[in-house]
Amino acid sequence: MKNAMHDMTVAELAAGLKAKTFSATEAAQHFVARAWADTTGSFLALNPEATLAQAQAADARLSSGTAGALEGVPLGHKDIFVTKDFPTTAGSKMLEGYRSPFDATLVQRLGAGGAGMVTVGKLSCDEFAMGSGNENCAYGPVKNPWDTTRVPGGSSGGSAAAIAARIVPAATGTDTGGSIRQPASFCGITGIKPTYGRASRYGMIAYASSLDQGGPMARTAEDCALLLSAMCGPDPDRDSTSLDVPAEDFTASLNADLKGLRIGIPKEFFGEGLAADVRAAVDGALAELTKLGATLVPISLPRTELSIPVYYIIAPAEASSNLSRFDGVKFGHRAKDFTDLESMYKLSRAEGFGPEVKRRIMTGTYVLSHGYYDAYYLQAQKIRRMIADDFQQAFKQCDVIAGPVAPKVAWKLGENANDPVADYLADIFTLPASLAGLPGMSVPAGFGAHGMPVGLQLIGNYFKEAQLLNVAHRLQQATDFHLRKPEGI
Repeated sequence: MKNAMHDMTVAELAAGLKAKTFSATEAAQHFVARAWADTTGSFLALNPEATLAQAQAADARLSSGTAGALEGVPLGHKDIFVTKDFPTTAGSKMLEGYRSPFDATLVQRLGAGGAGMVTVGKLSCDEFAMGSGNENCAYGPVKNPWDTTRVPGGSSGGSAAAIAARIVPAATGTDTGGSIRQPASFCGITGIKPTYGRASRYGMIAYASSLDQGGPMARTAEDCALLLSAMCGPDPDRDSTSLDVPAEDFTASLNADLKGLRIGIPKEFFGEGLAADVRAAVDGALAELTKLGATLVPISLPRTELSIPVYYIIAPAEASSNLSRFDGVKFGHRAKDFTDLESMYKLSRAEGFGPEVKRRIMTGTYVLSHGYYDAYYLQAQKIRRMIADDFQQAFKQCDVIAGPVAPKVAWKLGENANDPVADYLADIFTLPASLAGLPGMSVPAGFGAHGMPVGLQLIGNYFKEAQLLNVAHRLQQATDFHLRKPEGI
């Protein structure tokens, strides 16, 4: 065997399983053992019996010739996707111990009856996916495997850290304002957010419904392409935001020539707030792409700065509506000492939600209230449309847009504890694509200060995921950043 099992990519594991070099059961046992020994805090739930049962079923399908495309390959699911075999908490005390009666569509499509992957466990996330550092999880922060005193990024920090630490080869994540791309950048892995509506949101616990989008996280662009091929496709009966666009094989054009590709470089992404070490790594990655035949084109996304206030009006507004269902009545945490219905609501929500969730609910309720709706929420929606229009103007001059994922490398745990706005500002480069519903990804681009990873962000026009994955794949063929791993892993 060329590599230890945990050093194999999804593609290599799938090939090994098909060739019967090892069994799905052996793979499951190997990765479950690594998950039990995890010191990053990536996992919120494990169920070895369920994992091994899934692996044995995968082995049976491999033997009978009815195997799915990724049959038997292990993965983890962000704890925002509901699962029958594992509890789902969304990183919150509000849902402590909750067991869903069904699997989310993405869990189904990647699992038995779909690609055939085996679930190792549920991965930590910021509470209800609200955060940029995975420090808002009610069950404790996740540590970055590259430096355990630093954040892994959020809200999909558990997914990113588990992949970087070689605990799972791949994981699901969700991206509302950058929560796949930013942790992928901070942990030195690859992650892609597809076009909004491309992958079903059914069974994904809602934060901001017009922004939330599931996507894959793995070490390579090829692995992300394999996973995304299984995840995408219409789901109209269960998700009204699902697009009627057929699934496609995103691996088909992975080796396309980059000659003539126009890469747009937004001047707003390279201004004052960008750290010199991040800029150097991004510039290095762009230089590699020009060697492969791409040309760099200066462009402008003039409303980039407005994306932060727009996002932090729209997302909390939707959150205040979505999270009103957690009231202690049908499911979720219910306070013990209440005197009437109103006190039950108040106490259940006060005890169940963490400080960041409360902050966003309050903000959202305020901007939707009488007298403020027109001044804030309506204005934010108008500017959101203008941000989307800016991208369409830019795509007349280029094919793909590139830049940094975040203004600096991963910060220290607790560094922003008294300044939530500092976390919000870290999203400035990822928010515009989210507000426009565009596909975006992070691909390892090098290392910055303190030896921490830096990601290159690639943004495409609607339904151009295959093009983004090809650019990332070609970059990874020319560089080795995605192959490097934290010391001691």
